[in-house]
Amino acid sequence: MSNAPTISLDQWRALIAVVDAGGYAQAAEALHKSQSAVTYAVQKIESQLELKAFEIQGRKAILTPTGQMLYRRALALVDEASDLEHAAHTLSAGWEAEIHLAAEVLFPARRILDCLARFGEESPRTRVELIESVLGGTPEALLKGLADLAITPQIPPGFLGELLTHSRVIAVAHRDHPLNRLGREVTHRDLRAHRHIVVRDTGAKRDRKAVSVEVDQRWTVSDIASSIQAVSMGYGFAWLPAEHISEELAAGLLTPLPLREGGERSVALYLVLADPDFAGPGVRRLATLIRESVDAERQEPA
Repeated sequence: MSNAPTISLDQWRALIAVVDAGGYAQAAEALHKSQSAVTYAVQKIESQLELKAFEIQGRKAILTPTGQMLYRRALALVDEASDLEHAAHTLSAGWEAEIHLAAEVLFPARRILDCLARFGEESPRTRVELIESVLGGTPEALLKGLADLAITPQIPPGFLGELLTHSRVIAVAHRDHPLNRLGREVTHRDLRAHRHIVVRDTGAKRDRKAVSVEVDQRWTVSDIASSIQAVSMGYGFAWLPAEHISEELAAGLLTPLPLREGGERSVALYLVLADPDFAGPGVRRLATLIRESVDAERQEPA
């Protein structure tokens, strides 16, 4: 058997309260306990660990250097215990009341909606908020704690993700656009004289490098549907996800630009759970449905 000292969370909370409140009497008031109970809890920690956490100066309890280290560790321990209790409560209560899904617009909306429809049949009481984002907006939603689950082209630091799929992005313009009537390969110099339609990065820190071509004219729109509409009306060229414009390509309304280089790109999309250890059953089920949707698409005949 281990001889390691046993210190309860309540005792650690008492130590934290003495520091935060500035004294034993104030901590007792904050914790709704007697001062003697708070004093005993701290003394128990000191005796168990054979150290001195506080020095009394006047009416104030001041942390010793060792006490400062204990205080930092206690904060982390109590926070982790709180997270664990919250996760356990969520799991015992059943599926989550609400789930936030952040999805890069390169991932087809119809696939997400199909997944949400299936999910709704299994968990009709769970509300889902879909955050449609562009470039930096999706990883930012994870970093800010706004998303439980994300489909993102970038995995932010501190998160783990799995490769979900690739999005094929191609440079296109209206079939009658001057760039499609040059009768030769299109160069980046040719592009400079024409309007580039781009979708705004929804992240707070917008990456200027994401706009990969320098042009004299540019329209920046807020959603991909507006970008497709503008290009379909002949107002400019754009790099668009092939799956979003399959009907326009099939009808010949939009035509891939015969670019000498960079006319087609493959963008990796990752599936990321914000907190894999404590994700609820609803988040896990929705992630499974998204994976199954992608797998089913791969198995369909071309």
